[in-house]
Amino acid sequence: MASLLYRLGRGAFRRRRAVLATWLLVLTAVVTCVITFGGTTDDEFTVPGSPAQTAMDTLERELPSAAGASAQIVFVAPHGHTVTEPRYARAISSTMAEAGKAPQVVAVTDPVRAKVISPDRTTALGQVRYQVGRAGLHDDSLPALEKTTRPAKDAGLTVEVGGSAYGSGKSTGHVKELMGVAVALVVLTITFGSLFAAGMPLLTAVTGVAITLLGLSALTGALTISSTAPSLASMLGLAVGIDYALFILSRHRSQLATGMDTEESAARTTATAGSAVVFAGLTVIIALCGLAVVRIPFLTVMGIAGAAAVLIAVGVSTTLLPAVMGFAGDRLRPKPGSRAARREQAAHEAEFGAQGAEHSAGYDDGRGGHGHGPGHVAGHGARRPMGERWGRIAIRRPLLTLLAVLVCLLTVALPARDLRLALPDNGSAPTGSGQRQTYDTVSEKFGRGFNGPLLVLADTFRAGSPHQATATLVKDLKATDGVATVGEPQLVPDQDAAVIQVVPRTGPADERTKNLVEHIRDEAPDWRERTGAEVSVTGTTAVNIDVSDRLAASLVPFALVVVGLSLLLLLLVFRSVVVPLKASLGFLLSVAATFGAVVAVFQWGWLASALGVAETGPVVSILPILVMAVLFGLAMDYEVFMVSRMREAYVHGAAPREAVLAGSRHASRVVTAAALIMFAVFASFIPGGSTILKPIAFALAVGVLIDAFVVRMTLVPAVLALVGRAGWWLPKWLDRLLPDLDIEGERLAAAPRSGPGPAPGPETGSVEPEAEPAAVPTVTGPSRP
Repeated sequence: MASLLYRLGRGAFRRRRAVLATWLLVLTAVVTCVITFGGTTDDEFTVPGSPAQTAMDTLERELPSAAGASAQIVFVAPHGHTVTEPRYARAISSTMAEAGKAPQVVAVTDPVRAKVISPDRTTALGQVRYQVGRAGLHDDSLPALEKTTRPAKDAGLTVEVGGSAYGSGKSTGHVKELMGVAVALVVLTITFGSLFAAGMPLLTAVTGVAITLLGLSALTGALTISSTAPSLASMLGLAVGIDYALFILSRHRSQLATGMDTEESAARTTATAGSAVVFAGLTVIIALCGLAVVRIPFLTVMGIAGAAAVLIAVGVSTTLLPAVMGFAGDRLRPKPGSRAARREQAAHEAEFGAQGAEHSAGYDDGRGGHGHGPGHVAGHGARRPMGERWGRIAIRRPLLTLLAVLVCLLTVALPARDLRLALPDNGSAPTGSGQRQTYDTVSEKFGRGFNGPLLVLADTFRAGSPHQATATLVKDLKATDGVATVGEPQLVPDQDAAVIQVVPRTGPADERTKNLVEHIRDEAPDWRERTGAEVSVTGTTAVNIDVSDRLAASLVPFALVVVGLSLLLLLLVFRSVVVPLKASLGFLLSVAATFGAVVAVFQWGWLASALGVAETGPVVSILPILVMAVLFGLAMDYEVFMVSRMREAYVHGAAPREAVLAGSRHASRVVTAAALIMFAVFASFIPGGSTILKPIAFALAVGVLIDAFVVRMTLVPAVLALVGRAGWWLPKWLDRLLPDLDIEGERLAAAPRSGPGPAPGPETGSVEPEAEPAAVPTVTGPSRP
C-alpha cells in the first residue's frame, strides 16, 4: 500500500495543475447534476416486511385516505368562553370546510359535528387526511392548509396546526455550525503555528463536503434520501476531512523541518501518513456500509451517505492535498527558529539523537541512518513534549492507571442500563413551533394518545358476517386496557375490510403504547378463530414501534460484527494479538460511556435546558447503531495513529516502555488536535440540530473526547506498558498466514534528504526523475529485530 501511495503522492505533486482541474471538473459536474436532476428529501421511516408496514401497504391500495398523512387543527376558545358557543362553532365548521378544499386533502373531520371536544369545552380538535404520505406532500400543501384557519382566527379563536404530516422539526440553520469550522481553524493554527498551513485542511475538507452534499442533492430526484442524511454526511465529511488532512500535513511539515525536499516529503508523507488515512477511512466506510444489514432503507441511505463523505475525504486527502502541497512549496516549511521548527527538531533529536551521536548506539533504524538503542530519551535538558509527559504519567503505575480509567468509564456508563429507544414525535419538536404547540394542547386537553392513534385493519373477507365481526372487534377493543377511545369503523369500498381508529391512553413513544400494540397483535389469532377476521395494527405510531424494535434487535449482532471487524483489521495492521483485543475492549468502553452520557442528558434531563433539548424521553432509536458505526471508525483512526508510532519504535529496537513513550511523543499532539476538531464540528450541530440529529451529534462529540483522551491516550499506553513485550506477540504460524499491509511504509528506503530549498516551480515542474522506492526487509515483531 505504501509503495502505491508513494507514487500517487509524487504524481499528484508533479501534476498538481491536472489534479486541481480534475477536482474542479468533478465539482462542476455535480453542480450540473443538481440543477438537472435534484429533488427534495424525504423524512418518512419505513421497515419493509414489518407487520405495521405490510398493513399500511394494504391500506394504501384499498383505502388511501386512511393510509395518507394526517394533520390536526386545534381550536381554543378565548378565556371564559367555550367552542360550543354558536359563533365559535360556526367559525370552526367554516374553517374545516375550507380545509377540505386545500391541496391533496381527501377528508376532514369537523370537531363540532363529530363532537371531538375537550371535557371543559374550551378546545376542539379537527382532523385533516391527505391522499398521500408525508413524503408525497407538495411544498405548498401544508402552508395552504394553514391559510384556511383565517375564519376561526378572525372569530377570536386561537388556532394551531400540527400532526404527523409536519414531522418533528428539521435543523434550524447552519450558522452555528460555522462555529465548529472557526474552532477548527484556531486549533489548526495553534498546532501548525501558521495560519497559511492551517487553512489547507479546511480548504480540502470543505471541497470534499461540497462535492458530497451536491452529489446527494442530485440523487434526491431518483432516490429516497432523508434530510438527516446530508446533515450526517456534512458532519462526518467535515470532521474526518479536516482530521485526515491534519495527519498528512503534520507529517509533511515535520519532514520539511528536518530538511527533506518538498517533493520527496509529499510523496513519503502520502505513503506513510496516507496509508494510515486510507486504512482509517476504510474502517469508517465499512462500518457505515454495514448498516445495510439492518434492512431499514432510511438507515441504509444514511450509512451510505456518510460512507460517501468519508470516501471522498480520503480521496481528497491523498490526491488534492499533495497537489496543494506542490503549489505551496517551501512556504509550508517551518521557518528556522520558529516554535514549530524547534518542536520538530526536538522530536527529531529525541528519536535519532543529536548530530554526531548516531553511531554511538549502533543499530540500523531502517531509514538509511542509525538511531539509539532501547532506553534512549530526549536528553540535552530539552523540555519533553506534553504528549510524552502525559504518557509517562499513564505508564508510571500502569495497573493503577488501568483501574482508574475502568472505574471512571464504567461509572459514566451506568445510566446506559436505562436506555430506551423510540422515534421522535412532535413532542420533541422545537418549543414554540406550531406542531409542538398543537401536540402540547392535544396532550393537555384530550390525552397524549390522541397525538399517535393506532389503526386496526380488519380483513373480514372470510368472515361469515363481516358486520358482526367488525362489531365484535370494536367491542373488544373498547374493553382493552390502555385504550382511551375507539372510532367508528371505516369500510373499504368493496365492504370486505374495515379500518378502526384506536386511541391509546399513552403517548406515541410511551412503553405502554408499545405494550398495547403487542397485546392487540397477540389477540389477533383469537379474533380470527371467533369471527374469521384477520386483524393487524398499523399507522404511524405502529410503524415507528416496528422500526425501533428492528433497530434494537439489530444492535447486538451489529456490535459483534463491528468488534469482529476491528479485531481482524488491527490484527492485519499491527500483527499482534493483544493490540486488537485491547482496541476492541476500549471501543466497547467508549460506546458504553457515551450511551450513559446520552441517557443522562436526553432521558434524565441533566443539562437538557443548556443543550436546547425540548423534551426528555426515549432516545431516537437510530442513535445506538449509527453512533457505534461512526465511533468505531474514529476509534480506529486514533488507534492507528497512536499505536503505529509505538510499533514503529518497537520494531526498530526500542524497549516496550520507550516505544510507548515514542508513540506518545509523536502522535499525541496530532491526535489531541484531531479530537478537538472532531468535538468542535460535532458539537456545532447540537444547538440548531433537528430532533434526530441533536442527540446523535451530542453522542459523537462526547464519544470522541472519551475515546481519544481517556482510552487511546491513557488506557492504551498503560495496557501496553503493563504487558510489555507480550503486547507485540503474534504466533509464527499466524504471522506467515497474514498479508503484510505495510501501513507504516517500512518498505520505503530513505531517500537522501536535501536541505531546504525552493520547491519545483509550478510553471516548469522541474523535478528529479521519478524512482521507485527500494524494498528493504520488513520488520514485523520482536522475533525479527
